[in-house]
Parts: sequence; C-alpha cells; structure tokens
Amino acid sequence: MTTSTDSANKKSSSGYHTLYMVAAIIAALLLAWLAPNIAVSLKLGGQMFLRLLMMVVVPLVMASVMSGILGLGDIRRLGKPGLAAVGYYLCTTVFAVTVGVVVVNVIRPGLGLDAAEMLAGSGEHEHAMPEDPQGPRSIGEIFQKMVLMLFTDNLLKSMVDAQLLPLIMFSIIFAGMLTTMGKRVQTITDLLVSVNDAMMSFVMLLMKFAPFGIFCLVAASFGSFFGQPDAGSRLAGLAWYMATVLFGLAIHAMIVLPTVLWIFTRRSPLEFFRQMFDALLTAFSTASSTATLPVTMECAEVNARVSKKSVEFVLPLGATINMDGTALYEAAAAIFMAQIHASTNPDFVFGFTEQIVIAVTATLAAIGAAGIPEAGLVTMLIVLNAVGLPVEYLPLILPVDWLLDRFRTAVNTFGDSVGCAVVDQTFDHSAST
Repeated sequence: MTTSTDSANKKSSSGYHTLYMVAAIIAALLLAWLAPNIAVSLKLGGQMFLRLLMMVVVPLVMASVMSGILGLGDIRRLGKPGLAAVGYYLCTTVFAVTVGVVVVNVIRPGLGLDAAEMLAGSGEHEHAMPEDPQGPRSIGEIFQKMVLMLFTDNLLKSMVDAQLLPLIMFSIIFAGMLTTMGKRVQTITDLLVSVNDAMMSFVMLLMKFAPFGIFCLVAASFGSFFGQPDAGSRLAGLAWYMATVLFGLAIHAMIVLPTVLWIFTRRSPLEFFRQMFDALLTAFSTASSTATLPVTMECAEVNARVSKKSVEFVLPLGATINMDGTALYEAAAAIFMAQIHASTNPDFVFGFTEQIVIAVTATLAAIGAAGIPEAGLVTMLIVLNAVGLPVEYLPLILPVDWLLDRFRTAVNTFGDSVGCAVVDQTFDHSAST
C-alpha cells in the first residue's frame, strides 16, 4: 500500500504551497510600497483569481451540503451536529462582541478626538458610502430580517446573487428529502456526490494559481493606498483605533478560539493554525470569507483531517453566518464613534444600556452580513442607527477599513475552521460509509 507515501507527498506539497503564498504576500507588499503605480496595474490578475473563486462557490456550496446530508444516510442524524453548529456560532460571536466592547472601553481610542477635524482630513469623498438601510432599526426588526434571510422566493436569483443562506437551507431540505426516498433517487444521489467530488478537484486546480492571484490582489490593494500622498497621515490619525481593533481580533483568534478548540477536540491550536494557514492567507488577500470557502474546505479536509461530513455541512454554513471578526469590529467601531461623539456633544448619553444595545445589534447584524469585502460597513449603519449615532461619522473609519477588513475576514475564516473541528466530534463516524 502507498497510503503513507501519498500522505507524505501531500504534506510536502502543502508545505511548499504555503511557502509560495507567504512569499507572494511579502513580494506584493514590497512592490506596493516601492512602486505603487506598478502594483495597482496588477489589479486585473487579482480580479481574475477572485472571480474564479467566486465562480465555484455556489455550485460547491450546494453540492457539498447535499453530499454531506446524503452521507449521513438518515436525516435525523443531523440533529446533534446541527444544534452544535448553531450553538458554536452563537457562543463564539457573543465572545467576540464581548472582547470588542471590553477592549474599546479599556483603550478608549476615540477619547479627545475632534470629529469635524478628522472628517475634514479623512478624504471621505474618495470612498463610496454604503446606502443607509431604511428597514431594520430595532433589535426585533433585525432578528425578523435575519429569519427571512433563510428563505427565498426565487432560487435562481439567489444563485445569481450568491445569497448562500437560502441556498444552504434549500440544499439541506432537498437532500434530507432524498434520504427518505431510497433507491428511487439513487441516480440523483450518485450525481450529486460526483458533482461535489468534481468541484473539489476544480478547487485544487485553482489552488495551483493561488500564489499568483494572491500576489496580484495584495499588490493592487496596498499599492492603491500607498500611492496616495497622505497615506501615512491617515494611518497615524487612526493609529489607536486600528490598534484597538487588531488587539481585539488577536485576543479572539489567539486566545478564545484556540481555547475552544483545545477544550472540545484536544487538538494542538498551533498545529491546527498551521494546517489552515493557506485558507487564512487567502482570506487576508481576498477579504471575502465566501470567496475563501473553497480553500477553507480543502485545507480542513486535506490538511486538518476533519471529516468530510463536518466540512461539507459546517463550513458553508459558517462562511455565511459565523462572522466573529465582523461582530467584534462592529462593536468596537461603533463605540469608538460614540466616544468621539460624546466628547463633542455633551447632550449625548452613552451608558451601559447603549453598549448592551450595540453588543446585541452587532451580534445580529454580523450574522446577517454578506461574506464579501467590506460588507461590515453596510451592517455598521444598522448598529449606528440602533443607538442614535449619526451615520455621517462612518467616513471616520473608511480610510483604514480596507486593511482591517482583511484581518477580520481571516478571523472569520479561522472561527469557521475551529467550528468545523468542534462540530466534527458530534458526528457518528462509525456509521460512515
């Protein structure tokens, strides 16, 4: 048998691939700093790679979720893993929001800052402001909207718009129905499993071009920023805010999530982090947990040896509703803007109750956030409206949001990966075929 040899070859290949991706990011950062105009010209290559990833997301998600349900054999076996997944998503998101609230209250990055002065020099006219959502304002309305997001009145439109939540819901119901129909649907079952295998092979083919795509994405994004004459002053003006968000993300990614992983799986957090490193680099580069999903699934199954059942069920769902980094960021950013507003407006009351509202709203809004670049800015408007903060303050954080977005996306992806390993413990592997 050549099982051990094949495993060693895969491990060696994965190690070289990670090295290439790290080298690509370093080279891209150097190019963006030394020759920003050349770096920006690489945007086409980065967009091509990003579109290739997004192209495979919808068929991969639907095929993988259906294949995972069909692999259970009996839809009733999904009960325990399903509850475990939802419980994990909710608990870690609450942990993340709590960390964000505590960190921003301890550091107080908005204290003493002048909003008018910051807005005058922030170059907000260069950024596209997201539309102010006129719908949900209260926590109840946000929850109602979140529930309705589970369902769609047009499945094809959801596919076109890459609305993964209703697609996942349909896939679970449809595949669950197939498990009750026996041999009558064996042809459809075999087709779905074959499509899933083919999509994963396509992902592995795409990963051969990942270092080049990541190089172009990072170079173009950082080059466009470093090419601006006031880039340094923008970073300096929001240094404490950036440090606060990054510190909170680091606590969640390096303490909270590893602790959860070790308690429930007894896995080494450092080893698991190394196994998922390619996915985290891709998340940082694309700033999209949805686009990163194919890579996350490949790393979890091939590198981290998480069962196919858990990978196919947990990760697509997690990439859609499990947004730890986004929730932490929204809570911290909203309180940061509240601190600025309170220092310039004595009539503004911002106490414990308002912070609780921000925490709950940020949790719900993050669950409903899309897994696309800077989606948190849209849901941020909901959080600001919930406590009466002026949405005109949103441009304060726009100059550095593109950078923080990459870090919080990496945390989102790592949280999904840890959840996949944790929920894997609840599957009945003795019944696997």
